[in-house]
Amino acid sequence: MDRPTITEAEDGPLIAKGVARLVYQDGREVAVKPAMALCRCGKSSAKPFCDGTHTEAGFRRRDDVAAEGTDREVSKEG
Repeated sequence: MDRPTITEAEDGPLIAKGVARLVYQDGREVAVKPAMALCRCGKSSAKPFCDGTHTEAGFRRRDDVAAEGTDREVSKEG
């Protein structure tokens, strides 16, 4: 099996591939798929998965926001 990878989609979810096991903080397991889009804006109604809400919420990567010198808040909830 290949090593798991997690990459950032620009201003969007984290793309996780090859993850064998995903667990909530309370110990409940999440059904995994070979590739998953994981929410990083904190607004998805399908957490931990992305449902596209980041587009409506105006989510921006923290480094993009810092580079622009703006006060725009970026959620770290998941």
